[in-house]
Amino acid sequence: MSSRTRARGVKTAAGVHTVQIPRQRGRRGAQPFVIVVPERPSFTREALGFAGRALWKGRRALAPTSLGLVALVVTGLLHLLGWWSGLVLAPLAVAPLVWLGLVQRRRPGRLSTLAWRIGLAVLATVAFTWAALAATFGPLAGPLPLVWLLVLISAQTGWLIIRRTR
Repeated sequence: MSSRTRARGVKTAAGVHTVQIPRQRGRRGAQPFVIVVPERPSFTREALGFAGRALWKGRRALAPTSLGLVALVVTGLLHLLGWWSGLVLAPLAVAPLVWLGLVQRRRPGRLSTLAWRIGLAVLATVAFTWAALAATFGPLAGPLPLVWLLVLISAQTGWLIIRRTR
């Protein structure tokens, strides 16, 4: 490569090659042309881009999974802050059962409606109980990861069923 086409003292972004074409004869005041040629992305970057676009496209369908991952991280942080943070979350475990009693009293449901309400209340109760225990003992202690995975799979399955019927 001759010294005419090599970049001299030009600072560029990472992964970008700059090639300067020398001035044309006969044009004394004209600035040289600058051509910026981006580097081809690696296979890893292409794969991560594909995965990112797929996740972004299905972000609404994956809402329970996102919430489950956030809950895992938040309970881990709460556990690091103090074991007593689980005691603060413990009353939330009763809230879904109270909700079920109030909703069933105000608007009594039959068969499938009642089944969905009970299923939702049980799932939320288990999730809040898991959150309180995970904040107290750590999200990876004992059987808590298995409980987290089962709740996540149940919530994601129910979410996909509900979204499909609308």
